[in-house]
Amino acid sequence: MLRIGMLTSGGDCQALNAAMRGVFKAVTRNSKEPVEFYGFEDGYKGMIYSKFRILDGRDFKGILTRGGTILGTSRCPFKTIRDPDENGLDKVEAMKQTYHKLQLDCLVMGGGNGSTKTANLLSEEGLNVITLPKTIDNDLYGTDMTFGFHSALDIATKCVDDIHTTASSHGRVFIVEIMGHKVGWLPLYAGIAGGADIILLPEIPYDIDKVVDAIEARDKGGSRFTIIVVAEGAISKEDAKLSKKEYKKKMASYEYPSVSYEVADRIQKATGREVRVTVPGHTQRGGAPDAYDRVFSTQVGAVAGKLILKKQFGYMVASKNGEIIKVPLKEVAGKLKTVDPNAPIIKQAKYVGISFGD
Repeated sequence: MLRIGMLTSGGDCQALNAAMRGVFKAVTRNSKEPVEFYGFEDGYKGMIYSKFRILDGRDFKGILTRGGTILGTSRCPFKTIRDPDENGLDKVEAMKQTYHKLQLDCLVMGGGNGSTKTANLLSEEGLNVITLPKTIDNDLYGTDMTFGFHSALDIATKCVDDIHTTASSHGRVFIVEIMGHKVGWLPLYAGIAGGADIILLPEIPYDIDKVVDAIEARDKGGSRFTIIVVAEGAISKEDAKLSKKEYKKKMASYEYPSVSYEVADRIQKATGREVRVTVPGHTQRGGAPDAYDRVFSTQVGAVAGKLILKKQFGYMVASKNGEIIKVPLKEVAGKLKTVDPNAPIIKQAKYVGISFGD
């Protein structure tokens, strides 16, 4: 009997279900022995507190196009994974005990950066682990693409698209805040695809005077409006110079709901222009996966299934140069794939007139 545990961890996104379906189909169709799947509920918490259910073919029917995750998810920060819970429970030992109690042959985890660090820890503790690259941020090191990114990009781009008509009608400056705390892949691509005039990213600290200059240049050129895409983790050049301690102290008394509102306030004071902020928020994580993510997550699931049957563990399934490959967890855990300020896509965007406020 082959026993496989599955869980989804961290923020939800499109195509988690499709990826799990891919694993299930690949293993059950190609295994020479009977297979049992155990689904842990709400991420790593399911392993910690032994909350699971046995999954069969019925659970995986009709979920290729379904968003979210049939197992539920939660955030279980890596930085506190070694800390006992409120009852003194050792969380790592509890997960190991659950794994061994169920006599699992491996654990399949769909998750992003923090979740992958925990998966690598469990691998180092002796568990057989395979991870699937999930996150709308596309910030996982070692893979060109993560599933969820393309679907979230479609939603974020449509938001920018839809702002154009009201921005042009009223002659306003509009800010669209796109998800991305530490990396700017999603706002970068959504900004370019949606025809934004200015894009502010975490990797490129902005100068508000440069932002104002770009707005005024459009005004002089006869444009009635300006659309700015702001990553939720965008940072000014002044703040970028602060130490972590100084920045944390500033944010403790921050008067704005988010950086977009600070940018809007500073633009209004500098130009007298009417500025509006739109925050699509968690809609970017929601809804059905797009066609690309359905295909990609199915490929990822198929390769993960093949690794399981070959008993090759300790890997993240990744996309590299158009191929689906395996990458050692120890080589990717704890690393972020950030936007290079000198990347060709940034230079190309600047060449067509997009400002990054730098």
